[in-house]
Amino acid sequence: MDKIDANLLNSLRIQGDEREGEGRGVPRWVWALLVVLALAAAAGGAAWWWFAGRPLEVRTAAALAPGGDAAAGGAILQATGYVTARRQATVSTQITGTLTQVLIEEGDKVKEGQVIARLEDSGLRAALATAEANVQVTEAQVAQSRAQLAQAEADLKRQEELVKSGWISSQAAEQSRTAVKTATAQLEAVRRQSDAARANLRQAKVNFDYTIVRAPFTGVVTEKAAQVGEIVSPLSAGGGFTRTGVGTIVDMESLEIDVDVNEAYIGQVQPGMAAQSVLDAYPDWKIPSHVIAIVPNADKGKATVKVRVALEQKDARLVPNMAARVSFLARKAGADSTTAAPPRGVLVPAEAVVQRDGRPAVFVVADGRAQLRVVTVAPPDVGTMKRVPDGVKAGERVVLAPPAELHDGAAVTIADAAR
Repeated sequence: MDKIDANLLNSLRIQGDEREGEGRGVPRWVWALLVVLALAAAAGGAAWWWFAGRPLEVRTAAALAPGGDAAAGGAILQATGYVTARRQATVSTQITGTLTQVLIEEGDKVKEGQVIARLEDSGLRAALATAEANVQVTEAQVAQSRAQLAQAEADLKRQEELVKSGWISSQAAEQSRTAVKTATAQLEAVRRQSDAARANLRQAKVNFDYTIVRAPFTGVVTEKAAQVGEIVSPLSAGGGFTRTGVGTIVDMESLEIDVDVNEAYIGQVQPGMAAQSVLDAYPDWKIPSHVIAIVPNADKGKATVKVRVALEQKDARLVPNMAARVSFLARKAGADSTTAAPPRGVLVPAEAVVQRDGRPAVFVVADGRAQLRVVTVAPPDVGTMKRVPDGVKAGERVVLAPPAELHDGAAVTIADAAR
């Protein structure tokens, strides 16, 4: 019994190399396990960042708020752009020369054909005088040849009478006939010379007229590009000091507005549809307008399509390159609609509204994050737009066709430049 107890005691005794704080320390397999766990944690974190933390690329569009008269007229879309002139010209000369007169200043009104500048013309004036003198010389030669021909014909007539009476031989009459033919040929030659001289005169007049610069149409001078003493040429100066234009004239009657409409909304715009334009410089001036045309070309960088809008009212306040905002109307605003209250809320594309937890919602992009907004959709629909009374402000950007993996607070990047 005592022997068994001794063996049990020996088996329970802690050896010296196993005591805490003694021996070789922590076993190697423990350190290996810790390293493996650390690597697994790092790999898991990297995977989470790649799949869950990476920004999601989305398309967006601005929430629209039809207001005021535009809302009363049934505004379905708004776009911004600039006033442009369909008819404008930088007027230059047709020949190279030195300016001696510049008769325009910025803001001047000019009429079609009005002289706006003159070039140094002494050389061309001398050429014109020479051409006029040559015409006079050839005309005198024609008169002289015509008189000689008349004399030759009279001599021939007398010679033929004398031949008939027998006073002279037929040889003398033959010589008179030859003189008539010679005079006729000389007259024809000087007539051709006279025609050439007149052609040279016309060319000299054209060249001289090139020294006078005239307005091609009625308009307003928006830029004066040259001064007296400068050389003007219709050809590019190639970086030298030669001017290529005298000034720019704009036909103010041709002013219109060019706006860029996001391609997601371009289906709502039709040629001829009513619109209302407001200039940033005159926000209280509501200009009745209509769509002229949709330019059949998209800007792939901005994902927009250009739309030309005609202005039905124009006055001196309207100038090129002014910023403008255009509201496209579903119908013409009438007298009975001017007092209608604008609908509450904003308009968003129908594809921006999704179901989350059984409720309609939209995602709004703010500070690079997607914010989930639970909303209600109220009638009536305006084209392909849904009216959201609350939860979204005008101008905020909503995500179009939000993917299923998009969640509240997710990092996003905008893939388009929708207006």
